[in-house]
Amino acid sequence: MAAVREALPEGRYGRSQDQRADRKLKIIGSVLGAAFLAMIGWFGYDYVAGQDVSAELIKSKIVSDSRAEAHLEVRKDRDADGHCTLRALSEDGGEVGRADFRFDGRTERIDEVVSLRTTSRATAVELTACTAGG
Repeated sequence: MAAVREALPEGRYGRSQDQRADRKLKIIGSVLGAAFLAMIGWFGYDYVAGQDVSAELIKSKIVSDSRAEAHLEVRKDRDADGHCTLRALSEDGGEVGRADFRFDGRTERIDEVVSLRTTSRATAVELTACTAGG
């Protein structure tokens, strides 16, 4: 009795169609993945490099029931003008004060303590945003 073979010997006649398709899909996936990572990198760089004014809230202090102080460090281009928005929060997380502070000094780094009026006792001060221009 002879054994009947229905399939060709494996690896004897080159790659199968499935292997070629898998290779193409891997190449296409690699190219699209690299393009996606490059796009995310570009967006991140553009976001960081595109900001003319940035700030950091160094510390805050609740002075009284109607006032809080915040120590801000602002970094900006020498010729840029801008403003930062601070808000004071109560114990339950509600907003009890909000103020905008302009920074138009002709230096690249401004270290300043600002005072924020509140409607009731605040427990925290939060830096909301900094924007360039008026």
